[in-house]
Amino acid sequence: MAKKKKTTDAVKILESMFINTAQRRKSYEKALKDADIASKIYELRQQAGLTQKQLAELIGTKQPVISRLEEADYRGHSLEMLNRIATVLHCKLQIQIIPEKKYAHI
Repeated sequence: MAKKKKTTDAVKILESMFINTAQRRKSYEKALKDADIASKIYELRQQAGLTQKQLAELIGTKQPVISRLEEADYRGHSLEMLNRIATVLHCKLQIQIIPEKKYAHI
Protein backbone atom coordinates (compact mmCIF):
# COMPACT_ATOMS: atom_id res chain seq x y z
CA MET A 1 0.00 0.00 0.00
CA ALA A 2 1.37 3.39 -1.01
CA LYS A 3 1.91 6.05 1.61
CA LYS A 4 -0.32 9.08 1.39
CA LYS A 5 1.72 12.06 0.23
CA LYS A 6 1.84 14.87 2.80
CA THR A 7 0.75 18.27 1.60
CA THR A 8 2.48 21.56 2.24
CA ASP A 9 -0.60 23.57 1.22
CA ALA A 10 -1.47 25.62 4.32
CA VAL A 11 -5.18 25.82 3.48
CA LYS A 12 -5.43 22.06 3.03
CA ILE A 13 -3.56 21.48 6.29
CA LEU A 14 -5.90 23.83 8.18
CA GLU A 15 -8.94 22.24 6.57
CA SER A 16 -7.80 18.79 7.59
CA MET A 17 -7.22 19.99 11.16
CA PHE A 18 -10.39 22.03 11.63
CA ILE A 19 -12.98 21.07 9.04
CA ASN A 20 -13.08 17.31 9.24
CA THR A 21 -16.42 17.08 11.00
CA ALA A 22 -19.83 18.54 10.25
CA GLN A 23 -19.79 20.56 13.48
CA ARG A 24 -16.36 21.99 12.78
CA ARG A 25 -17.35 22.84 9.21
CA LYS A 26 -20.46 24.66 10.46
CA SER A 27 -18.35 26.62 12.97
CA TYR A 28 -15.82 27.45 10.26
CA GLU A 29 -18.56 28.68 7.90
CA LYS A 30 -20.07 30.83 10.69
CA ALA A 31 -16.66 32.38 11.35
CA LEU A 32 -16.29 33.19 7.65
CA LYS A 33 -19.70 34.90 7.63
CA ASP A 34 -18.84 36.94 10.72
CA ALA A 35 -15.53 37.99 9.20
CA ASP A 36 -17.30 38.95 5.97
CA ILE A 37 -19.74 41.21 7.83
CA ALA A 38 -16.90 42.85 9.78
CA SER A 39 -14.81 43.48 6.69
CA LYS A 40 -17.81 44.88 4.79
CA ILE A 41 -18.56 47.38 7.58
CA TYR A 42 -14.89 48.40 7.66
CA GLU A 43 -14.64 48.76 3.86
CA LEU A 44 -17.83 50.80 3.58
CA ARG A 45 -16.79 53.08 6.46
CA GLN A 46 -13.38 53.61 4.86
CA GLN A 47 -14.94 54.35 1.45
CA ALA A 48 -17.17 56.95 3.11
CA GLY A 49 -14.07 58.55 4.64
CA LEU A 50 -15.37 58.16 8.18
CA THR A 51 -13.57 57.29 11.38
CA GLN A 52 -15.13 54.79 13.76
CA LYS A 53 -16.07 57.68 16.02
CA GLN A 54 -17.76 59.60 13.20
CA LEU A 55 -19.77 56.56 12.11
CA ALA A 56 -20.75 55.89 15.72
CA GLU A 57 -22.02 59.44 16.13
CA LEU A 58 -24.04 59.21 12.91
CA ILE A 59 -25.85 56.08 14.06
CA GLY A 60 -26.22 57.12 17.68
CA THR A 61 -23.73 54.85 19.42
CA LYS A 62 -20.15 54.92 20.74
CA GLN A 63 -16.86 54.25 18.94
CA PRO A 64 -16.13 50.97 20.81
CA VAL A 65 -19.35 49.52 19.36
CA ILE A 66 -18.10 50.18 15.83
CA SER A 67 -14.73 48.73 16.76
CA ARG A 68 -16.39 45.51 17.95
CA LEU A 69 -18.54 45.31 14.82
CA GLU A 70 -15.39 45.49 12.70
CA GLU A 71 -13.75 42.59 14.55
CA ALA A 72 -13.80 39.35 12.56
CA ASP A 73 -14.74 37.24 15.58
CA TYR A 74 -17.62 39.45 16.80
CA ARG A 75 -20.91 37.55 16.85
CA GLY A 76 -23.41 40.05 18.22
CA HIS A 77 -24.60 41.68 14.98
CA SER A 78 -28.18 42.85 15.21
CA LEU A 79 -30.33 43.56 12.19
CA GLU A 80 -31.24 46.94 13.63
CA MET A 81 -27.60 47.99 14.01
CA LEU A 82 -26.66 46.71 10.55
CA ASN A 83 -29.63 48.56 9.08
CA ARG A 84 -28.63 51.80 10.81
CA ILE A 85 -25.09 51.48 9.44
CA ALA A 86 -26.36 50.69 5.94
CA THR A 87 -28.72 53.67 5.99
CA VAL A 88 -26.02 56.14 7.09
CA LEU A 89 -23.61 54.78 4.49
CA HIS A 90 -26.28 55.01 1.76
CA CYS A 91 -26.45 51.25 1.29
CA LYS A 92 -29.19 48.66 1.32
CA LEU A 93 -29.12 45.83 3.81
CA GLN A 94 -30.02 42.57 2.09
CA ILE A 95 -30.67 39.38 4.03
CA GLN A 96 -31.08 36.04 2.30
CA ILE A 97 -32.36 32.79 3.69
CA ILE A 98 -31.22 29.98 1.44
CA PRO A 99 -32.31 26.39 2.10
CA GLU A 100 -29.61 23.83 2.58
CA LYS A 101 -29.55 21.18 -0.13
CA LYS A 102 -30.86 18.44 2.13
CA TYR A 103 -33.91 20.54 2.98
CA ALA A 104 -34.56 21.92 -0.51
CA HIS A 105 -37.77 19.85 -0.82
CA ILE A 106 -39.49 21.74 2.01
